[in-house]
Amino acid sequence: MRPDRLDDNRAAWVAETTAGRVAPALRGTVTADVAIIGGGLTGVSTAWHLAERTPNLRIVILEARRLGNGASGRNGGQVLHWINGVSTADAALARRVYAITGRGIDIAERLAAAHAPHAFRRHGCLEVYTDARRAESAQARAERLAAAGMPFRYVDRAALRIAGAHGAVLDPAAGRVNALALLEGLRPALAARGVSLYEGTPVLRVHEGRTIRVVAGSGEVRAGALVLATNGYTPQLGYFRRQVLPLQSHALAMGPLAPDEWAAIGWGEWDGFTDDLDRIAYAARTPEDRLVFGGGSNAAYTYRFGGAPSFPGERLDPPVDAMRRTLASYFPALAARPVTHRWSGTLGITLDRVCSMGVRGADRNVYYALGYSGHGLALSLLAGEVLADLYAGNHDAWRDVPFYQRRLLPMPPEPLRWLGYQTYTRLTGRSPRRQA
Repeated sequence: MRPDRLDDNRAAWVAETTAGRVAPALRGTVTADVAIIGGGLTGVSTAWHLAERTPNLRIVILEARRLGNGASGRNGGQVLHWINGVSTADAALARRVYAITGRGIDIAERLAAAHAPHAFRRHGCLEVYTDARRAESAQARAERLAAAGMPFRYVDRAALRIAGAHGAVLDPAAGRVNALALLEGLRPALAARGVSLYEGTPVLRVHEGRTIRVVAGSGEVRAGALVLATNGYTPQLGYFRRQVLPLQSHALAMGPLAPDEWAAIGWGEWDGFTDDLDRIAYAARTPEDRLVFGGGSNAAYTYRFGGAPSFPGERLDPPVDAMRRTLASYFPALAARPVTHRWSGTLGITLDRVCSMGVRGADRNVYYALGYSGHGLALSLLAGEVLADLYAGNHDAWRDVPFYQRRLLPMPPEPLRWLGYQTYTRLTGRSPRRQA
């Protein structure tokens, strides 16, 4: 079935966001203490934390298009605990990871309360299990985590009305955020704190040194420190070319569902769900009661030769058709309901799926946070706190966290990378990775 919207690759979050006035593009040369490349959650959170701590710090954000144009405004909406690729078998490590990723969710809640009240909700998210044996293992895992002090609860099959679900684990402290609305809500707050934002300003070159020169658009920024807040777009700047794979994740949305329609599909008070399959499917309920759905098959994830990002106006029919089939397998009552939005977002994937945050460069003044591997809403907001600490020289707070200065494993160069990805996914139906 063809979606009933003609403007392809436009996320449903746009329909629920009041856009602010676009900032001017960079012209001429400006100086700053910190230049941030990327106007998504990582960049804005970093600017926010730096400005809150040091009000006189000169901070510049350079965004190629406009706030939230990348994955921050093109995601599935769930803001979750955990670091992708990190095992929860060690109770002490699990508590630490749960606590720090919870700080990312807390940041979303706190910023939304002050600047975008309708953008955030925290009623919990489910991880659904489609196999009886995996559901049994998940129940035991939920009980272990609960015994270790984390509020997980197992939901048995009888309490679920999701087709094909054998059970689920509920994280009641997870939630949902319209990150695009949050970023737009923060736009005037950044300006009030003296942060200079330049939109429509793609970065062309970076020249490292004690003073970093960032050539962007029709201008240049000279700064003492640089923040790479570009996640899956970072290889295009010449950084992490072999360590980060830009992957397109496709999603769709339906028009607002009435309360009785939500009840009919068995959707409880929770904000979203994911499943247990390798090519993960996910869904969320937006503030205006749209159903966002993504993933579920190889067709819903695309790697382009050379890591090219998604672009507005591209045709997305094959992934939409595949996603509709997966959606209908979980919610049969929605099989014939028309799709109103369809889009893709560029993820930054690492080989073992663990992200990295740290500082690099001969002068130790290039800060970065990337490789969230599809788990980035909480982590990207947390990254602002992490990078602000590292900028202040406070590394001790993060040394015991798996992402701190993590060495990312290299992937094959092109064309071997593209050939390997295509061959592996088509033969196995899985996503290539190195287990942590």
